[in-house]
Amino acid sequence: PDFDATQPVVPLSSLRLLGNSKPMQQLRQMITKVSRSQAPVHITGDSGTGKELVARLIHDSGPRHDGPFVPVNCGAIPTELMESELFGHKKGSFTGAVADKEGLIRSAEGGTLFLDEVADLPLHMQVKLLRVIQEKSVRPVGETREIPVDVRVLSATHRKLDELVKAGKFREDLYYRINVIELRVPPLRERLDDVPPLVDMLLDRVSGQMGIPRPQVSDETMDKLLSYSYPGNVRELENILERAVTLCSNDRIE
Repeated sequence: PDFDATQPVVPLSSLRLLGNSKPMQQLRQMITKVSRSQAPVHITGDSGTGKELVARLIHDSGPRHDGPFVPVNCGAIPTELMESELFGHKKGSFTGAVADKEGLIRSAEGGTLFLDEVADLPLHMQVKLLRVIQEKSVRPVGETREIPVDVRVLSATHRKLDELVKAGKFREDLYYRINVIELRVPPLRERLDDVPPLVDMLLDRVSGQMGIPRPQVSDETMDKLLSYSYPGNVRELENILERAVTLCSNDRIE
């Protein structure tokens, strides 16, 4: 929600690409380059680094920006519903199918399909996804024909797909299809120079949402923030500062 109707609100998630450190400059340059292409991009990085934001920026910067951006968390869909959710179904194709359903893949027509945590796809769904990418078509559950589909596929995971391929848990052919271009999002510990501007923006946002004066940060506190490794990345920094703003005394974070 807006806390100042005269000022545009910066979503907390967008702060994950804030900063002018060398890793972030390189990442933004790569986003610019890959956005011009239609090749599949696989985005890697630790949890909390902002992989979905990178995917959105690729979409927004490319020729498909007027089309839909459809994010799908592959680990959040129950296995028994996954085929219907992704590919859609025909009315009457199974108990409970009371109407035709388009499916998430077709809902991205003309735009971008972002498969987050793609490593969580079960093997039988990996086979079906491979066919969608290769043939550029999809066959809903209960349908006898394939329907052409025009989507750009972006994917992401915090796991190492090459190791899963070696372990037989991820199909090698699908790996090479989705990993035409690999884009790594650096963890916050590799760009600690970006912590001060992130802290400034986050404190403005959090204190504004709470309707309280923005607290000051002591030098000792900033030194602590600059020396921490952030296993939870920017998401953890958000959490730290929200807690600090709530609990600090005398408008000062010690």
